[in-house]
Amino acid sequence: MLQITNLSKNYGDFKAVNNISLEVEPGTIFAFLGTNGAGKTTTIRMMTGTLQPTSGTVYIGGYDIRKNPIEAKFLMGVIPDRPYIYGKLTGYEFLKFMSDLYQVPHKESNIRIGELLEHYGLTNWQNDLVDGYSHGMKQRLLMCASQVHRPKLLVVDEPMVGLDPKGARLLKDTFRAKAKEGMTIFMSTHSLSVAEEVADKLAIIKSGSIVAHGSLEDLYSQSREGTSGLENVFLDIIAEGKDEEASSSIQFPQEAGE
Repeated sequence: MLQITNLSKNYGDFKAVNNISLEVEPGTIFAFLGTNGAGKTTTIRMMTGTLQPTSGTVYIGGYDIRKNPIEAKFLMGVIPDRPYIYGKLTGYEFLKFMSDLYQVPHKESNIRIGELLEHYGLTNWQNDLVDGYSHGMKQRLLMCASQVHRPKLLVVDEPMVGLDPKGARLLKDTFRAKAKEGMTIFMSTHSLSVAEEVADKLAIIKSGSIVAHGSLEDLYSQSREGTSGLENVFLDIIAEGKDEEASSSIQFPQEAGE
């Protein structure tokens, strides 16, 4: 579903992303991990077509994101790290606007919007202005918007930010259910407990380069013998131990949604 080949982004002599390659199969929950500034968001922006790479290719469902951007983007639902919502629209109006962008037929979009609002607990607020929504409600509305056209690939940058434990649990359960239905989910997250709980495959990026890739068991095998828990494995792989810089730049919440 997602194929990244030799992808790089340079800013002068600085390599923000350095020749990375990844392949994510349909129905996989894939966690993309790294400290702040490691290259996660830059990679996602190139994947979704909002940033041109210096070199390399990204294929979404067989479509090159640069050569066939419309076809590729119609297969994706995206929640960026800094999303923008039109606050003067109601929740329903915002979702209707998004469904029109993706050319969802009118009759189908009404049914789909109703299903999503109910699933994410927003039905009672669908006619309220988005400006009045809490941060967590806006996050759930964005999840609705990203799925209104039934995408094959869902790309989410920090999905748990602003969600309370109930909302985080709903999101994790939704990820699992959608993956079973065949949706591919690519999430960049600092919440290692979430990645450990739901991800089928993971990759760790450090200074723009992939330094580990595979299942959780594969990552264990790449760390020092006896290392357990994704937090310890992550720190061991990127920093050869729990150095101060790595510990200060990534968050390890005790409860989902913190």
